[in-house]
Amino acid sequence: MSNESEQEEVSSYNDYESLLKKARNNLPEEISHHDRFQVPEIDILQEGNTTIFKNFTDVADKINRSPEKVLKFLLRELGTAGEDENGRVVFKGRISTEKIKNKMEDYIEKYVLCSECGRPDTRLMKENRIDIIRCDACGAHRPIRGRQAKASAAKDTDKLEEGEIYELMIQDIGREGDGVAKRAGYTIYVPGTTKGDKVKVRINNKTGNLAFGSVVGG
Repeated sequence: MSNESEQEEVSSYNDYESLLKKARNNLPEEISHHDRFQVPEIDILQEGNTTIFKNFTDVADKINRSPEKVLKFLLRELGTAGEDENGRVVFKGRISTEKIKNKMEDYIEKYVLCSECGRPDTRLMKENRIDIIRCDACGAHRPIRGRQAKASAAKDTDKLEEGEIYELMIQDIGREGDGVAKRAGYTIYVPGTTKGDKVKVRINNKTGNLAFGSVVGG
């Protein structure tokens, strides 16, 4: 490698490190120190032609949701029958631990986590006959969407890849003046944008839950 190429590589690395440091300095303390919420560990036992969710009530308590509502969701999504027996659920049929875990993740994504700050400190409420989730941590609220709407939104928000272009809504402005958008659990910094802008952004770099992009097109 020539000296000129080495110098360009070092310069590019330093620019990236500078952007990363700038973004981390912009983050509020409660966000920069917040760990991503993890689904509580589930304890599954196969017994004959049944599947037992041994710590079902404990898991429902940890996500602060009614065991009855969580069970109703699981029975519908798993397509089986079952009942709560003293804090554990007995499902008819043999169901893999991974499948039950995936359905619990779906429930938490739809009925527990705040779409803005990602925290589980939420409550289910009704406003004008519409079921909503209100976050006690950041004050955000959102309607609970049906399966079709959720599936459609998931196509747009389930990933973020370097080099790809996404249409993003700028939700805030960082302390250094860069626009801030969110997608797939990432906080994305976009220079030259203003709160409320809807822009096409190419993702240049990402690390941890931070990403840096630039506006493309007109």
